[in-house]
Order: sequence, then C-alpha cells, then structure tokens
Amino acid sequence: MLYELLYPLSDYFIGFNVFRYITFRTIGAILTALLISLLVGPWLINRLKRNDIGQRIREDVPLRHRAKEGTPTMGGILLIVSALGSTVLWGKLSNGYLWIAAVALLGFGLIGLWDDCLKLRRRKGMPGKVKFLLQVVLSVFLSLWIWGTEGFEPTLTVPFFKGLLPDLGLWWIPFSVFVLTGTSNAVNLTDGLDGLAIGPVMVTAGTFGIFSYLSGHSEFARYLLIPYIREAGELTILCGAILGGGLGFLWFNAYPAQIFMGDVGALALGGGLATVAVLLRQELLLIIVGGVFVAETLSVILQVLSFKLRGRRVFRMAPLHHHFELKGWAEPKIIVRFWIISIVLGLLALSTLKLR
Repeated sequence: MLYELLYPLSDYFIGFNVFRYITFRTIGAILTALLISLLVGPWLINRLKRNDIGQRIREDVPLRHRAKEGTPTMGGILLIVSALGSTVLWGKLSNGYLWIAAVALLGFGLIGLWDDCLKLRRRKGMPGKVKFLLQVVLSVFLSLWIWGTEGFEPTLTVPFFKGLLPDLGLWWIPFSVFVLTGTSNAVNLTDGLDGLAIGPVMVTAGTFGIFSYLSGHSEFARYLLIPYIREAGELTILCGAILGGGLGFLWFNAYPAQIFMGDVGALALGGGLATVAVLLRQELLLIIVGGVFVAETLSVILQVLSFKLRGRRVFRMAPLHHHFELKGWAEPKIIVRFWIISIVLGLLALSTLKLR
C-alpha cells in the first residue's frame, strides 16, 4: 500500500524513492508486524481469557502438561493479523505471488480456526479425514493458481546440484499438494511445547526471505545459478512480516506461555511458508531448513508403523519432543536445543547457494 501511495511521489521528493527498495520495505514489514503483535497481544490474551477460550489438554500427553489447561489458545490469530496487516502495508499489492502466499496463509488459518472452535465446543476437533480433505482442496486450488501464473515452469530445484532442474510436468501438481498439505500438518505436530514451533518458523521465514530476494533479482539469480522468478522478490516482504510477527508472538508464547498459537496459527504458518517454497521452486530446500518439522513428522509415522507392524514403539512418545520430555529433559532445554538445530539447518540451507 505504501509503495503505491508514496513511491510515485519520488518524482517530487527524492526521499520517497526508498519505497522502491525491497530491503527497506522488508525491514519496515518486520518492525510493523512486531509492533502489531506487541500492541494487540495483551488485548487478545485478555479477550480470550474473558471468553474462556483456553487450551484443552489431551489425556495422551505427559502429565506436566496438565498445568497448562486453560491457557488462552488461538493465538495464531495474532500471527495472521500481524503478518498480513504488515504485508498489505509494505508490499506491492499488484504482485500476484504475494496474493497467492497471502491467500494460503489465510486459507490454512481458517481451516485451523474451525478446528480450534470445534475443540472448544466439544473438546474434540473436526474429524481427521474432513480436516485433511479441506487442506487438500485448498492445496489443489493454490497449486492450480500457481500453475496458471505467467512464466511458470513445473521444474524442481535440487540443492547442492548445479543446473539440475528436473521437469515434473503434470506430476508437479500432486507433488505441490503433498508439500503444502504435509508442511501445514508438520508445523502443527511440532506445536506442542511453549515456543517450540515458532522458533523454527522464524528461521524458515528468514531463510526463504533471503531466497525470495535473490530469486527475484536477475543478476543475483544468474550468479548463484538459482531460478530467476521475476515476481518473487515481493515474497521477501511476507517472509519478513512472518518473522516480525513471530518475534512478537514469542514475547507471549515463551516458556511459560501466556498464549498458544493453536491450529489456526500452526496450519497457517506451515501452509504459508510451504507456498513460498513452491513459488520459488525450492520445495526440497524446505526439507533442509524445516528439518525440525520433518523430524517431528517422521517420529509420528515411525511410531505408528512400528506399533502396527511389530507391536512395539520406537519412541517413548511421539511427536519427538514428547520423547525427550519423558526422558526427563526440562521443557526449556528441549525448546532451545530444537531452536539451535533449526538455526544450523537454516545456515546449511543458505550454504546451498554456493555449495553446488
């Protein structure tokens, strides 16, 4: 919005020329989203408390979680409002890629919001098959939208390999649906401890923000041998807004949490960042930088398969963070160590720009 309103005034005052630069607007988006979170957060927490919108703790989690019963949930609303509000303010609203990612963030968030509301009413969310179907339908819609964008190519960038861009053809659509649906659920599985999910989310957002900027710059893209995607630069604004909103949310979500993000936040963030990865043709990079989400998801899959096939569990409890809880690790230790791993994975993902 500010780009459309103020940049044209650079013809009369050179100072407005700064709104032309994505780097300047990204910094503005980060700080604005952070400010929105910090200002709206206390009001939202009090509002949720007054309406008795608190977390319902499942019986199949470690006993220490029982003390968290009643903690305000649906804090993902704060993340969505801060991220989208900041993006609208600082983004170039004529950019089609920005709209696709924003719709993904909002769409997956609405699915999560519906699920959260059902949990509050009857202590049980929507049936898993229904929830999964809604995610698939939204993912198909987004994938077809991306397929129809100008200059789209159904190619896959393989990290660490120079010039390896396999053409998936029509297989790209089910692959994209798998990435979008899988990532949204992976973040949701990770959201089990205070601040655990938002740390890797911020690392992922920051990493893809850098890739968005480089992919949208023809000279940088050519030098680094990554796909040049003309409109991708504006996705840096959205990634920055998610990062800033995440920082603000962490202020209230850090141990001991004053608010939880709920499905509305986890599904939105997972689906939104996966959409950015798909738009950049960096789906495989998401496996690296989102390694914490991958590990959490694989732990659940392995646990289920092992119990069904062998009658034995691989982990004391899944997802993975509960396994370490039952081993006696303190919750803050698990959280910080997962953050450290996520930061290392983010740096590894950035290293793929040169190690190829």
